[in-house]
Amino acid sequence: MRFAAAIILVSAAGVAQAPISALHPDATLHLGKTADWVLPTDDAVWIGSTGPNAVHRIDPNTNRETASATLPGEPCAGLAAGFGSVWVPLCGKPNALARVDMKTNRVVAIYPVGPAAREGGIAAGGDSVWMVTDAKGTLARIDPVSGKVRQTVPIAPGSYNPRFADGVVWVSGHDAGVMTAVDAASGKVLAEIAVGAGPRFLAIGDGAVWVLLQGTGDIVRIDARTHKVTARIDAKLAGPGGDIAIGAGHVWATLKGVPLTRIGADTNRIERQWVGPGGDSLAFAFGAVWLTDYRGGTVTRYPMAVLGAP
Repeated sequence: MRFAAAIILVSAAGVAQAPISALHPDATLHLGKTADWVLPTDDAVWIGSTGPNAVHRIDPNTNRETASATLPGEPCAGLAAGFGSVWVPLCGKPNALARVDMKTNRVVAIYPVGPAAREGGIAAGGDSVWMVTDAKGTLARIDPVSGKVRQTVPIAPGSYNPRFADGVVWVSGHDAGVMTAVDAASGKVLAEIAVGAGPRFLAIGDGAVWVLLQGTGDIVRIDARTHKVTARIDAKLAGPGGDIAIGAGHVWATLKGVPLTRIGADTNRIERQWVGPGGDSLAFAFGAVWLTDYRGGTVTRYPMAVLGAP
């Protein structure tokens, strides 16, 4: 471990690896031609698919699919839960935003505002739904009742993925290599933080924002209070796609070919990586990692008991 400018630098060199096939899951469900975007809610796990274009609801008590909502476009840019609904950005002609009622599991509205790009994202928090709607860096604040954009916040061009936590919307600026923090009450930009090449997916927890850099394969840790980078972890997860989540005292990351990486949230150390086919999106919920195989069209539930972590 090296120290420079108060930033902890951690390398993946010498990290123990194992084949993903060595893990014994609780369940694997086939959802479609592809499976992407994992969204836990209070009583379900929701996952997007193509072939069919749909969002699927899984009961974590039975590990069975209990409902699916057919969509008029590809769920291409994340999922968010809020205001009694699952919010699904759609890629189509034109791009749009679908609202799925969590009680009826049905699409109840399609709004004429869509994501800036594939591999984008969406967040729900405060009194709004948040989505970047163009490559210029327009963060739209969307009324959850009417679906209308009631405020726009200019941020770095090439920003795509928002997350909400503790009154702040964090947005990864892939093209500019920055993270932007926006006050959700006022829309004021609180900070723009340089992080490195290709920040895309992020997770928030343990007082930090964790960002996966597609350009370098690093995971950057930002203190959520001070807005300072405090650690840079050389996870060797460079390339398109991927995802990151936090749960049970660990950060979990995925990329095709390296479907699962476990990092200690208190140590910033890479503890183990599982390699092989599969991977691309994940979440931690209900005591397990839920991991998709994008090309295989499946989601697999791995309980903590098989992941070798307390």
